[in-house]
Amino acid sequence: MEQIKEAIEEKHLLISSIRNEISKELVGQEKLVDSLLTGLLTGGHVLIEGVPGLAKTSAVKALASVVQAQFKRIQFTPDLLPADLTGTEIYRPKTADFITRKGPLFNNIILADEINRAPSKVQSALLEAMEEKQITIGDQTYQLPSPFLVLATQNPIEQEGTYPLPEAQVDRFMLKVKIDYPDKTQELEILKKNSFQTPEAIHPVISCDQLSAMGELIDQIYVDEKLKEYIVDLIFSTRMPEKYGMDMAEYIEFGASPRASIFLAKASRVNAFLSGRAYVTPQDIKLMGPDVLRHRIILSFEAEAEDISCDDIIQNVFDSVEVP
Repeated sequence: MEQIKEAIEEKHLLISSIRNEISKELVGQEKLVDSLLTGLLTGGHVLIEGVPGLAKTSAVKALASVVQAQFKRIQFTPDLLPADLTGTEIYRPKTADFITRKGPLFNNIILADEINRAPSKVQSALLEAMEEKQITIGDQTYQLPSPFLVLATQNPIEQEGTYPLPEAQVDRFMLKVKIDYPDKTQELEILKKNSFQTPEAIHPVISCDQLSAMGELIDQIYVDEKLKEYIVDLIFSTRMPEKYGMDMAEYIEFGASPRASIFLAKASRVNAFLSGRAYVTPQDIKLMGPDVLRHRIILSFEAEAEDISCDDIIQNVFDSVEVP
């Protein structure tokens, strides 16, 4: 445990450098930065939801700039085709054969900007890439580069011309992060930084190999057996709430999938790592729980009719399930 703690303290110098570089572009939004770091360190995809102008795209581009990796931004539009993401086979008349032209998904960090603007067949083109880190073009399967990370943004208020993400795809996102307006002090700093100062260049400070080493260190962070049971109880309470003393079964159409257990454990380990600890506490699980669960609980018609949100359900879950 001491060796792991010493290694974590050493790696924190790199984490501080990443935060410092991102702060050149981003003001505040610490929760968003931590969520992006969680995705980066675990290879878990992140869905970011917020109204326009909250620096969702800027945050992702800033994160990509601090990593020595290939970055590609894809603007999702209604006329996008699956081949525009994955690539396609092109016929060459002179040689009478096909060549494969790889699409933009063959990069390390992908910004899927306004992902809900493209139809479901395009969104579904991401399924194999996000889960298996590979893409099939024709009869050939190609491995994607490592790390491979999809960071998607969506706008919750402008619903005209948008397509809800298929549940199978939403479940592949490790976190769904909701961001809100900055406070007055932060907005003043944003104004100064963007209107009265020369922008600072963001420099890469971490390599893919260093990211991989951090990921291996995070995998060594200790999770007690009781906390593992606590995670499973939290997930099961979304499927069978009545067994945990919660009167909300009528509001839940479908509970969280087993991916929720896996991702909650991973995210809790990262939170412990970012806090400088070699072990997970219940507080780590509680902090990461809402972002892991909010897109995995499918609400019933009764919940929508009574204006009950996923966050309300999640709060009830954490209030009701006994902490070890």
